[in-house]
Amino acid sequence: MQKMVVTQRACPARRVPSGEPTSIPEGQFITINQSLGGNYTVTWQGNMLRIDGTDAQAIGQQPEVLDFENLGSDEINEEQVWQALNTIYDPEIPISLVSLGLVYKVALNQATKTVQIDMTLTAPGCGMGPVLVGDVKYRVAKVPNVESVAVELVFDPPWSREMMSEEAQLEAGLFF
Repeated sequence: MQKMVVTQRACPARRVPSGEPTSIPEGQFITINQSLGGNYTVTWQGNMLRIDGTDAQAIGQQPEVLDFENLGSDEINEEQVWQALNTIYDPEIPISLVSLGLVYKVALNQATKTVQIDMTLTAPGCGMGPVLVGDVKYRVAKVPNVESVAVELVFDPPWSREMMSEEAQLEAGLFF
């Protein structure tokens, strides 16, 4: 699917696999290598980067829109946090982290406007772990009233395919 495009504006991105935030300036030639789960894997100046689908307009693509209902409150709404988490897909398969069973806990601290998320990976040595953590922080930070997102990778209990929703198992061809 490789496609060469020019950035329309400065575009936030994360290095693969470190997850380190960076920015691609306006007017840069980049190559879109993959579009999966609403995000883009691109190459720019020899670096592999991940661009969030909510920033897709910066690379001339249709942006993913996260639309949160205005609840008229200054508190973080847990349902909206889960809504944001449900839009984050595993970088290798088009199934959300929630449906894969990778999100173990969401805790809100209304006083500090912080969301604490415990999550795991399909394998402890997954090289995309830092990128997934970056995806979670980036998307959950878009929820109204969230000022800070902390993500902890935990491996107890270890992930297994039984943690996937039935729909995810069917989509991945694992449900018998």
